[in-house]
Amino acid sequence: MIEKKFDKDKNDIFTMPLLGFIFKNPTFITAIRVITLTLFVYGIYLGFLIQTSENIFTKELFWGLFWSLFMVVTLSTFGRIFCGICPHGFLGKHITKIGKKLDMPRWMANPWWGLGLIVIGWWGVYYIAPRFFTAPFATAMLFSVMTLLAFALFYLYKDMSYCKYVCPIGSLTKAYQRVSFTWLGSYKEDCGECKTFACASACPYNLKPFTFNHKNSMEDCSLCMECAQACDAVKFSIVPPANSLYKKFKFDKIEVWTYILITAAISITMSFHHGLGRGPMAEKLPWVQSAEYFKTLIDFGSLDAVGLFAFLYANLVTLALVYIGMFVASKALKADFGKTFYTLGYAFAPLFIIGGLSHLLHSFFTHEYADIVKGFAYGFGIETDVQNLASRKDAWLAIFDFFKYFAAALAFFIMYKRVNLFSASRSAKSVAFVFASLLIIFYLSLNLFRVYATMKYGASSHAHAHAHGMQKELFQSVSFKDATLLQEGENKTSCSRCGMKLPMWYKTNHAAKTVVGKVYQYCSIHCMAEHKHSEATSDEQVVDVTSLKFIDAHQAFYVIGSSKKATMSKVSKYAFASKEDAMKFIEANGGTLATYDEALQAAQKDFN
Repeated sequence: MIEKKFDKDKNDIFTMPLLGFIFKNPTFITAIRVITLTLFVYGIYLGFLIQTSENIFTKELFWGLFWSLFMVVTLSTFGRIFCGICPHGFLGKHITKIGKKLDMPRWMANPWWGLGLIVIGWWGVYYIAPRFFTAPFATAMLFSVMTLLAFALFYLYKDMSYCKYVCPIGSLTKAYQRVSFTWLGSYKEDCGECKTFACASACPYNLKPFTFNHKNSMEDCSLCMECAQACDAVKFSIVPPANSLYKKFKFDKIEVWTYILITAAISITMSFHHGLGRGPMAEKLPWVQSAEYFKTLIDFGSLDAVGLFAFLYANLVTLALVYIGMFVASKALKADFGKTFYTLGYAFAPLFIIGGLSHLLHSFFTHEYADIVKGFAYGFGIETDVQNLASRKDAWLAIFDFFKYFAAALAFFIMYKRVNLFSASRSAKSVAFVFASLLIIFYLSLNLFRVYATMKYGASSHAHAHAHGMQKELFQSVSFKDATLLQEGENKTSCSRCGMKLPMWYKTNHAAKTVVGKVYQYCSIHCMAEHKHSEATSDEQVVDVTSLKFIDAHQAFYVIGSSKKATMSKVSKYAFASKEDAMKFIEANGGTLATYDEALQAAQKDFN
């Protein structure tokens, strides 16, 4: 390493004892990479070895810890550090050294491959068949194929071309690192006298870190810190969030399209499908109506038609707002449409990566923390009885809504800064600002409308009934003295998944044991099915509607689709100890007779 003697900035992370050790110490960084690689390989191995839902380690490692928790949290704070410890990049730089070092063909050297894979190949599939990739075997197969592809491309082509152009995460992390509050650069006064170019020689991506400040771009930097270990003049600074987006730089089209398409695929589609689509107004939504119409023409089977149309509508609405807004803005500014589009499009950067922290942190406290811990406990044969850090009914979780509004405010501020990069009158800039911000306005309005709808109608039809004191009118309800509570603990009267009061929905109550023998009670088979996807359960029981006693769910006679209200689902599911009672219920309320397995399968469709 080339050591330099000069005064370093106070905001240089490398000068801070703890953070400097984490980000610059080569032994520590290598240890983290080895641990990550070991978990990566073990997760794939276990996915092939145990392919049933019992294997919750593989799912929670890849889809709980790696994505989205670690990825989103670090990308919005320190930047692209996931790429710096990624097993593909870690091994790839060694494979490249012994490889053929060819130039990647022009048709392959296109970051649209990576962006297309994550938007369509992952998110498109996710909304249509949400558990297609997350099953242990599918997860293991997916990452095995991606690993073999990565290693082949590392061997054939130079400069880590796989990471730059093909990796589905590459385009996303490159674009969103601009939103973080860190920046890798160098000390100008020292670089001006440099004759060794040690930082550039050390970079496996063939980048020149000493040019990052001048270009106002870190290009394809993965924060692997090889340059910082080669030269002491490299610095890793704490800067204001999204600092580079306030200034001029040579725009990169793929970055802007990443912001637009990821916002559509995640932020907007999630609001359409998981937010509004699960509320009391669901049946009136255009994507739900479209799905119901096409179901009469096409047999979707187990695929989620609503998810498909929510994804399509979200992308169409997003593209329409962006194109219309940018067209008017370009006319107001009297500027080329392409220049306007790509200059102002950077303002959309915070919408997903910062706004998404709201849902991510809410989920982490209500179930992801416990699911991840249970997953690792299963993977390493450890018994644990970990509880969620919060329940969904806890009011304090509303503090995480701050991130959605902060994301919109930051997006508006970036738009203001970038509009001012154009030479135009104040009135022209005002018009351009408003129309170029249509997507931001829509994003903000969507979140405010969800708050309004929840306050006016409740989170669901069930919450709506509770809010208006209608508990006694619900078919599912019984008094507390008539309800049998099988679970223990401080929250024993609440559903272990959603937090709703068990007596209020008692006639659809279910219960099950985990592998450590702990009993959980649920308001519905819907919530039990949700739990079963993250942890193996046994001894499933259900309330007999007639006797109000718990019975063996596997021996029960279920009635699906009756006229009685459902719990946590659009399709009701009630259980009876005798077939005679079930048939009487059908005669009075409609529905079809079903087994436990058929009822569970119907409940699982709620998540599709």
